[in-house]
Amino acid sequence: MHEYVGRLADGLVAVDDDVEREFETRLAESSTLAFRVAFGVLRQRQDAEDVAQEAFVKAYRCFRQLRDRDRFRAWLVRMTWRLALDRQRSNRRRATRELEHATPTPAANAADTIVAQERTAQLWQAIDRLSDKLRAVTILAGIEGHDLREVALLLNLPEGTVKSRLFLARRQLKEQLQWTITNPPRR
Repeated sequence: MHEYVGRLADGLVAVDDDVEREFETRLAESSTLAFRVAFGVLRQRQDAEDVAQEAFVKAYRCFRQLRDRDRFRAWLVRMTWRLALDRQRSNRRRATRELEHATPTPAANAADTIVAQERTAQLWQAIDRLSDKLRAVTILAGIEGHDLREVALLLNLPEGTVKSRLFLARRQLKEQLQWTITNPPRR
């Protein structure tokens, strides 16, 4: 009886080793992808690193349950995207609470800001105003540089859906940014 249990345990250890090696291989292939997706949402290096790490831990815990392991990258992207959105919402709630309890501070001097930084901030604000679906394709295709086919695979969507979402996102961004350019914010 003990001999049978020993053989069974050896078999389980070998399976676990194979699964761990496969996970490590797939993770090595996509390690920067999780950070880039998180950074695209959060735009804060520390937060993006934390979310990517959290996605890796979650992926490790659930890897054995993943049926189609060839879809690991898409699974990791979706998981990272959701975790980053959760972190972003949490950060906004915290910032709102802090703002409610904060004492007013002197406004920053407008002359110190650089025009390029303002445009970048306006662009990210416009991207933040997009719906989650449109923001996902915009960041993956427009900022991360993935082609439409890759975005479709990463988000598990038909390529036509990605094209239409990207078209809608670009149109909304154009409308928002034209309004910003013609009507700059008052200070």
